[in-house]
Amino acid sequence: MNKRIHILQFLIGLMVVIIVNQLIDRFPIRIDLTEEKRYSISDASKEVLESLNEPVYVEVFLEGEMPAGFKRLQKAIAETLDQLEYYSGDKVIFTFKDPSIAKNTKARNEYFRSLMQRGLQPTNLNYTRNGNKTEKLIFPGAIVSYYGKEKPVLLLKGNKGATAEEQLNQSIEGIEYELVSAIRNLSTDVKKNVGLIMGHNEPDSLNLAGLTGALAEKYNVFEVDLPNRTSDLSLYDAVILPKPTTAFSEKEKYMLDQYIMKGGKALFFIDALRVNMDSASGEGTYAFPYELNLDNMLFKYGVRINRNFVQDVFSGEFPIVAGMTGDQPQIRMLPWPFFPNVNTFGDHPITKNLDVVQMRFVSTIDTVKAEGVAKTPLLMTSQYSMISATPVKVAFNELQKNLDPNRFTAGSQVVSYLLKGNFTSVFKNRLVPDGVDPSGFIADGEPSAILICADGDMIRNDFDLQTGEPLELGLNPYNRQKFANADFVLNALDYMLNEEGIITSKTKEIKIRPLDKVQIADEKLWWQLFNLIVPIVLLIAYGVLRVYLRKKKYASFK
Repeated sequence: MNKRIHILQFLIGLMVVIIVNQLIDRFPIRIDLTEEKRYSISDASKEVLESLNEPVYVEVFLEGEMPAGFKRLQKAIAETLDQLEYYSGDKVIFTFKDPSIAKNTKARNEYFRSLMQRGLQPTNLNYTRNGNKTEKLIFPGAIVSYYGKEKPVLLLKGNKGATAEEQLNQSIEGIEYELVSAIRNLSTDVKKNVGLIMGHNEPDSLNLAGLTGALAEKYNVFEVDLPNRTSDLSLYDAVILPKPTTAFSEKEKYMLDQYIMKGGKALFFIDALRVNMDSASGEGTYAFPYELNLDNMLFKYGVRINRNFVQDVFSGEFPIVAGMTGDQPQIRMLPWPFFPNVNTFGDHPITKNLDVVQMRFVSTIDTVKAEGVAKTPLLMTSQYSMISATPVKVAFNELQKNLDPNRFTAGSQVVSYLLKGNFTSVFKNRLVPDGVDPSGFIADGEPSAILICADGDMIRNDFDLQTGEPLELGLNPYNRQKFANADFVLNALDYMLNEEGIITSKTKEIKIRPLDKVQIADEKLWWQLFNLIVPIVLLIAYGVLRVYLRKKKYASFK
């Protein structure tokens, strides 16, 4: 009888296990028990994935023999793609490939070249394996394909000023954003409109080619001739003021103001002072203020761009002619403190894990009281900064001086702010400009956002030294170093146009929990002995206790 009961209980238990497995397979449940929710994706990412009509193919080229840090990155990419596959209803199909497995050097080099032509950039990896130094070219990125279109995605990102471990960690934090952003760009037919406000002697189209090229991947980009415009700016989801150098009329300012009052987003890249670099040789020249007629409007919104320049010990370089060899000038690159390399950022998704941003002749920004407006600092110079008030002398002779940190004592200075809230019109309690229809005037605006950056040149590209062709935004033509100027602009637009969108995934933080190497060295022997002896002692104790209990049990029975 007891035997039948046991068999029945076993069969019932087996059936329960089978039924539970079937239910879980049909109605899967995922629970992320990690503190930082590293295995969860944002609701905005889920919406993008659920809207897919066709399969998305992701080829990841990070495979093969690698150090532990890159294996960790590879594992994180696979885990993220597994999540994307699940929430897309198996529409995200991914594979991992090793570009270095070609049979011979020629085939491998051709494959490397084809990947670079598709937009993936290689990374030269040096590491030690079995005591031997190893050098390997890897492609830490992916190609995302949808409906016959494809987009390269760089997955090794982050701040190059951080340690290698921190940069890998930042790359892991950004995997979801990079992949889902690429999927959204490929799967979305409707793009938002971005207008470049022109008509005030802004840089020409060649100088803005890097900016427009970066924007065109995600947005429809239009040049807006503001002085000759007869309709409002409501067609555009955001407008950019790319380094205006002549004054705005009151009518033009009114159009901008009312655009913002109606919830439009605006990005101001403005120089406070003008300087002619052609006159900077010898004793140099002086920088004098631009008169843009925007000061009172920005003041009303909550900021004031000061008429000064910030110099920073951590700066870019400027080429000067150090001499002649025959008829060929000898170019020498010297530190130029007027070109700060900004690597201090505010705590915000726009600047999360952002690489270094290079600025040129940048001014400080102060905040002033503006009811209902939140002001978030985004870009700051280093603590070794110096402020030069107008008129500022700019001379190449200063390049010959050492960058003595004792002269740079002004501390970190804010050079870019994000303003969010309900702005008040600069024309409130004032007469509207002549020729403007006052009907529909809005004095207290709808919720909006404004980016203020006290440098117009940060969105102007350089040119190739050999061909004269425009370079991508942020690429230095002399040392080919890539700065994150384009990423900053794109992140800002992404956030301002959809702050609850996939950019929220950039708030994910994965903590590094390194072991204490000193403590490991000090306690290594103790823990080795503990792990060796304690299990044996516990096993012997269990055996003795078991013998004792059995002996006691049967002795009492006897």
